[in-house]
Amino acid sequence: MSADGRTPDETPDESPEAHPVTGLDDVVHQRVRLGILTITHEARRVEFGYLRTQLALTAGNLSQHLGVLETAGLVEVEKGYAGKRGRTWITLTPAGHTALAEEIGRLKLLIARVETTKPTEDR
Repeated sequence: MSADGRTPDETPDESPEAHPVTGLDDVVHQRVRLGILTITHEARRVEFGYLRTQLALTAGNLSQHLGVLETAGLVEVEKGYAGKRGRTWITLTPAGHTALAEEIGRLKLLIARVETTKPTEDR
């Protein structure tokens, strides 16, 4: 038992870095928004209908998630026309590229930690 009354298993991790999960961004990490960011990153500029189809969403649901990302400054939403049909295109902002890269980095740290840590049976 330690001086503060806890057993060694209850002692918090004293490493200087926080657990990788603490750095995950709730705006980016949400499944649909992470999908929007990754598809848009791959395509550089993506049409609303393509995102809707790829992510199997309703137009309203996709619009809500795009609104969250746009408010956070991670995507730009551009409305225009292709011929006579109205279209909406989505692009990542520089902040969006940074946020996605940071999220992927945190996920890699988390995966590495899980893959290199042998589970104990006492916990």
